[in-house]
Parts: sequence; C-alpha cells; structure tokens
Amino acid sequence: MQSVFITATDTDAGKTFISSVLLKGFARLNIPAIGLKPIAAGVDADGKNADAKMLQTLSALALSYASVNPVLFDEPVAPHLAATLHQTRINTAVLDAQLVETAKLPVKLRLIEGAGGWLLPLDDHSYLADWVLAQKLPVLLVVGMKLGCLNHAMLTARELERSGARVLGWVANCVDPQMLLLNENIADLQQRLPWPCLGVMPYQPSATANQETTLAEQQTALAQALANTLSLT
Repeated sequence: MQSVFITATDTDAGKTFISSVLLKGFARLNIPAIGLKPIAAGVDADGKNADAKMLQTLSALALSYASVNPVLFDEPVAPHLAATLHQTRINTAVLDAQLVETAKLPVKLRLIEGAGGWLLPLDDHSYLADWVLAQKLPVLLVVGMKLGCLNHAMLTARELERSGARVLGWVANCVDPQMLLLNENIADLQQRLPWPCLGVMPYQPSATANQETTLAEQQTALAQALANTLSLT
C-alpha cells in the first residue's frame, strides 16, 4: 500500500473535493483506494464531519467512521483551539494508530486528507506537518485558485521545500468562477512551483447530465496522473 497526504494552500481550497475526485477516478481505473481524514473540526446533524463522511462513502472498502476520522471536534474552528476548549490535546499516537490499522487493508492507496493548510497547529509548539514528515508521507498540494493564490502557493511551497517534504505535484482547483486571468495565474504557478501540475479541476458547483462525461474524464485523468507518479499502473 502507498499513501499520499493531501494538503492545501488554505482552508476551503478544496482538499476534500480533490480527494473525492481522486477516489472516483481510481475506482474507474480499478485501483482500490481509501480516503482518511485523521483530524476534523465541525459536525453535521449526525454528529459527524461532512468531509470525512464523503471520504468514507467513496472509499473502495466499507470503513467505520472512526477508522476514517479518529479525531473529531464539534466546533468548526482550528482543531488545537477546539481541543483547548475541551481541556484535551491532539494526541498524534491516535494518528499513528490509524496508519497502522489501515495499513492492513487490501487496497493500493491511502489518501490522507489534512485539515486546514500545511502548517496546521496541533498545540503550542507542533504542527500536523511535523507528523507528516515523521511518517515520511509524500504530499500532494491543492492550490485553491482565487485572488491571492500566488502568494499562498509560494509561501506553502517555500515551507514544503524548507522542511524537506517529498512533494509529488500540485493540483489547480478553481474555486472562484469569477477569477480574472485564471489561465494566466495557472501558467504563472506552473513556472514558479518546483513540482509538476498534475491537473486542473474547473469550478463545479454541480454537473448537468451533459457535463457528467467530461467530469468523469477529468476525474480519471487526475487519478491517472497521480497513479503514474506513484507507479501504480
């Protein structure tokens, strides 16, 4: 089994959307994959996190919610602040255990979705990035294409490079349908970021029947690009 940690330039840049796209694409490629979200904040009416539930639904195996999302806080705020509200702390041993338990599953790939951006705090001194580096997880960067994304992307890239993380590539996720000079921004990032752009996902609030075929092709193409990078096919 191989693993990929999915991070982003910011909250709401589209980590779950891209993770979902990849899981759907891998299913079409007959590459069994699962999605995990170790840490989540914010719950729905069922008392679960909507993003984690999406990954659970799209995974190639039937997983329990706790297997997908072992650390959950009700409040939709920075997880370490939510932990403080509850007079607890985020224990990375729980994240370690999730990796050990899911490593036994009969799949080829784990997509491990982060929370927030790359430097998500776990407490006053450590970051989720520290755990990713300790686990030697390769990283996929999602860039939310909107005004300010060039700065967000380059700040994240500099920290990824400084930390020595193994970055597989990046995905341009078009989150703002009104963004001016979108193609120019993507081209600018392609020449600035030191890793390959594995795909561009257009803005997709919903797909009509006529758009479903194109959407499926885009999902499969992105999954194939990542599979090629990982030598899964």
